[in-house]
Amino acid sequence: MGQPDTRARIQGAAGMLFRRHGYSATGLKRVATEAEAPFGSLYHFFPGGKQQLAEDMIRTSGPEYGRMVLALLDSVPDPAESLVHAFEAAANDLAAADYADACPIGTVALEVASSNEVLRAATAEVFEEWVDAAAQWFGRWVADPKAARSLACSMIMMLEGAFMLSRAARDTEPLRVAGRSMAALLRTTVAQAGED
Repeated sequence: MGQPDTRARIQGAAGMLFRRHGYSATGLKRVATEAEAPFGSLYHFFPGGKQQLAEDMIRTSGPEYGRMVLALLDSVPDPAESLVHAFEAAANDLAAADYADACPIGTVALEVASSNEVLRAATAEVFEEWVDAAAQWFGRWVADPKAARSLACSMIMMLEGAFMLSRAARDTEPLRVAGRSMAALLRTTVAQAGED
C-alpha cells in the first residue's frame, strides 16, 4: 500500500484507540499494530510522536464529528424534533459500539485538560468551533445571538455529559433524556422570544 494509505490507517487506528482508551493508555506500538503499519512509519508521518498524532486526531476528527452532528440536525425539519433525533442517533451509535466509541475528542479532552497544554488547546479550539457552528444553527430559530450561543453551549455540554453517563452506566437513557431536554430548552427559548 502507498504512503497515503498507511497514513490514513494510522490516523484511523489512533482515532479509535484514543476515543476508546484515552491518551495515556494508547501506546504507539498498539497504534502501529491496529493500523497494520510498520512502527517506524508512525514517526515518518508524525515525527512529534504520540502528542502530534493525538493533536492530528483531534484537529481532524473533531471537525468531521461536528459536521456529522450538524447534518443530523439538518435531517429533520422541525428543530426540536431534530435535536431529539440527533441525540437518539448518538444513543443508537453508542450502543452499537458497545459503549466504547463516543465523542472523538471527549475522552482525550477530559484526560489532558490539566496535563498537556498542546492537546488541551486543540480540544478547546474544536469545542469552540462546535459551539460557533451550533450557534449558527440555533440562530435560524432564535434571533438573539447570545441566546443561540447559550443553546449551543447547552447542547455540547448535554451531549458530552450524556456520553459520559451513558458509557459509565452502559445505558443509552442519559443520551435520550438529554435530547428531550434540549428540545424542551429550545421550545422554551423560542416561546420566550415570541413573548418579548
